[in-house]
Amino acid sequence: MSTLVVVGAQWGDEGKGKIVDLLTSRADVVVRFQGGNNAGHTLKVGGEQVIVHLIPSGILYPNITNIVANGLVVDPSVLLQEKAELREKGHFQKDSQLLLSDRAQVIMPYHKIIDMGREEFLGKAKIGTTGRGIGPAYEDKASRMGIRIGDLIRPAFFRERVYAALDEKNFLIERRFRRPKLNPEEIVQEYLAYGEKLNPHITDTSIALQNFIAGGRHVLFEGAQGTLLDIDHGTYPFVTSSNVVSGNACPGSGIGPNLIEKCWGVVKAYTTRVGQGAFPTELTDRLGENLREKGGEYGATTGRPRRCGWLDMVVVNHSVRLNGLTGIALTKMDVLTGISPIKIATGYELDGKDLDYVPSDINDFGRVKPRYREVKGWDEPLSDCRSFDDLPKNARDYVEMIEHLSGVPVTLVSIGPAREQSILRKTPF
Repeated sequence: MSTLVVVGAQWGDEGKGKIVDLLTSRADVVVRFQGGNNAGHTLKVGGEQVIVHLIPSGILYPNITNIVANGLVVDPSVLLQEKAELREKGHFQKDSQLLLSDRAQVIMPYHKIIDMGREEFLGKAKIGTTGRGIGPAYEDKASRMGIRIGDLIRPAFFRERVYAALDEKNFLIERRFRRPKLNPEEIVQEYLAYGEKLNPHITDTSIALQNFIAGGRHVLFEGAQGTLLDIDHGTYPFVTSSNVVSGNACPGSGIGPNLIEKCWGVVKAYTTRVGQGAFPTELTDRLGENLREKGGEYGATTGRPRRCGWLDMVVVNHSVRLNGLTGIALTKMDVLTGISPIKIATGYELDGKDLDYVPSDINDFGRVKPRYREVKGWDEPLSDCRSFDDLPKNARDYVEMIEHLSGVPVTLVSIGPAREQSILRKTPF
């Protein structure tokens, strides 16, 4: 047995797509276990940029099995469009490359309307969702009103579920959000057609995954978003609607915790976040703008500009603890080239007291003042480095400082967007 969970250790957008793509070359199965198409992974392969939203990054390898597991909420139209776009680019040529859980929840048209309507209604107090219907779909799952992927290939039961759901949803859509009510039969016909197209992929992925692990296959679990967006342990309420942490790889894919061996957290060499909420190390000056432009810090799904700031080790250590990290994959080191000194937040001050943890009170978190440690930067380009020893001394010192402050080895260093611009210091399997 050989299993590895890869999660984001900040607010998402850490470069998980590239890391998973790189590690997939050593895996047999890649599993996505939570979230929806509110996240995107940007991959650069052979000079070509590929963005995936629902399908695991392993789809670019023809011999890898990719699993969209039960912990996701799935928009069928987005999944089918993604499949078509990948095929047009020469990828995903065999249906057998993708397994889709019959227990995954379906994002319905009313979920997207409610999502956008709430954001408009909240105004300045909005959460900053992508408007993809993710939150309302998870709400229906919890309230047992959800529709599952397997229902799309059971027409009579599906029709019954849609009509029952719209009894409530149309009232909300019309009265609360002043939108035209939805026609249930139109939705039934549209989504049954999706089910027919997706049928070759639909299966009980928990059983398939258990068989893969029992057979000694290398399995890579791929998380979306980042730990600080976890519904329980993130900067609530400015979080996503699912558990992002490594522990959710088990219920989110249908296996027991004894089957997880290792967990790597992806850490960007600086910090970014999208949307609303506190950000202690944010840089609102020219340096922050330079990081955004040089790092291409715009959302893969929404195109929204990301807020940028110094590396926050309080946030990283929050993720170390919650995920049980055994390794750190450090990304975008090249973006820091030419900046000196570089600051690292090692703690906070709140009302005259020192803090070494992320406070649960969002108001307190918005008031903390970072305590920084300065380190020397480097001017030498990193893009052609292929071993740790190739890195400039100050860049190596930066990596070792992160190891020292986190107590976790940096197992991989990424110094550019291409696959070959990666220094793998420890094998994942």
